[in-house]
Amino acid sequence: MWSRRGRESSWLHLALAVCSLGILVLTEIPRPRGVSISRASLYQVDSGGKFVCLDGRKTIQWEQVNDDYCDCEDGSDEPGTAACANGVFHCTNAGFKPLNLPSSRVNDGICDCCDASDEYASAVSCINTCSELGKEDRLREKQRAEMAKMGSQLRAEMSQRGKTMKEEQRVRFAELERSKAEAEALSKEKTAIKEDAEALENAALKVYRDREEEAKRAKQEAEALSNRDEAEEVFRKYDSNQNQLLEIVELQTRVVFDRDRDGSVTEEEARFFLDEHDQVDFETFVTLCWPKIKPFLMLDSGLFKPPSDAEELEKESEHYEAEEAELQNEPEDGYDLDGSEPSPPYQDEEGTEIEQEEEDDDEGMDDQEVGEGQVETAEVPKPEYDAETQELIRQANNARNQLTEAERHVREIDTEMKKIEDLLNKDYGKDEEFAPLNGECLNFEDREYVYKLCPFDKAIQQPKNGGAETRLGVWEKWANTDYTAMKYNNGATCWNGPARSAFVHLDCGLDSRILSVTEPNRCEYEYRIQTPAACTFKESNSKDQLHDEL
Repeated sequence: MWSRRGRESSWLHLALAVCSLGILVLTEIPRPRGVSISRASLYQVDSGGKFVCLDGRKTIQWEQVNDDYCDCEDGSDEPGTAACANGVFHCTNAGFKPLNLPSSRVNDGICDCCDASDEYASAVSCINTCSELGKEDRLREKQRAEMAKMGSQLRAEMSQRGKTMKEEQRVRFAELERSKAEAEALSKEKTAIKEDAEALENAALKVYRDREEEAKRAKQEAEALSNRDEAEEVFRKYDSNQNQLLEIVELQTRVVFDRDRDGSVTEEEARFFLDEHDQVDFETFVTLCWPKIKPFLMLDSGLFKPPSDAEELEKESEHYEAEEAELQNEPEDGYDLDGSEPSPPYQDEEGTEIEQEEEDDDEGMDDQEVGEGQVETAEVPKPEYDAETQELIRQANNARNQLTEAERHVREIDTEMKKIEDLLNKDYGKDEEFAPLNGECLNFEDREYVYKLCPFDKAIQQPKNGGAETRLGVWEKWANTDYTAMKYNNGATCWNGPARSAFVHLDCGLDSRILSVTEPNRCEYEYRIQTPAACTFKESNSKDQLHDEL
């Protein structure tokens, strides 16, 4: 009798034998040439020895399968021959990766399957290289898995840095919010101080402005009276018949009014000086005629060189009229034309007035000849402020400076807060792993250009000879949901073409750098970069997941 242990051993051997038989049966599943195991059930012959085309449109005899004649419209009856244009041949490639080929490549004299199954009836001699290719592929897969594992560790570090950076920025933003509230309160306080100081300053300066305005008014009245007296003297001089009217014929006797210098004064020339009137009384003369006549009298007196022609002389006369009008309306130094209070003089903290550089159209007039139509007037000296007024001006200037500084501080806080908001609102990946790349720029050189990519900012191209850089695009968004591609749009416009754009592919790598830059289409660029942030790793990746058909 067998012992218990012997019986158990016999049963174990029997079970192994059954399993081996099962595997053998699986490997020997009957199927036509060129059909994969997964599709073998579709090629089972029925009880009548018939085969139904896989599209269901036709039924043929089983002997017609792989008979090198295409019977089915979908080519399903010829998986192992080149008879059907739309047929598909399956390479088992045991030990390597299975492969599907167009049936046209079967027996074409080229070894496409590493197990040589596609050239079973051709004259070419193919060698089964699946085992060697499988070993190489598994080695590469192992290397990729190892790199993915290391890259994934670096990605985790980048993710932690990104999260830390964002948290620091959130804390900083909260601090800035508090600082902004304080800065705005201070600015409001400085505004009130400035308004009070300027009120006292303006009250003190008003005394001087009123005094200067009165002096200016008196000066203008004196000049106007002098001008009227001079005009009256000339009017009487040219009023030959003393009828209190100045007539055309009276001006025609005066050679000074010969505008074209031809030796005689024409009626048109005389009419010009009478403002197109035949005769004028004294008031009309003062208002309309004197501004035209005075420059010619100055010319006659040799006060300035004569103009090159009559047209220029007329322009000089018109300029004199404008000067006269400006003289009547020009405010004194420190006054605005609309009567509003002027800006106070700039002084240092000790109350000493600081001179400002200003363009003065009349500067240097004392050293030049008086031009046509220009009236030489004495410059009104600037007032000397007393000590109390100077102190009020100093305090007002100090208040204005402090307010300017407070407002500048508020603007700086706003600018920094906006930058932080932009940073916090950007999508840096599922775990913030791309955040450390923000603010960095990667460079790549080819034979002609230097390419730059600043993630989440811009893409740039610059000639290597030092020419101006060209913007290829600015950050727009992620191109997909798995964070493997970026889009940069709205770059510089191409000549007679669209705006430039860039598409960035991201691959796993142990460092961050640009691998290549191409221009597949006009003004459309493609970057390929590697970075640990693009690495993903699962433990199953380290195992050989290739399912070779036995």
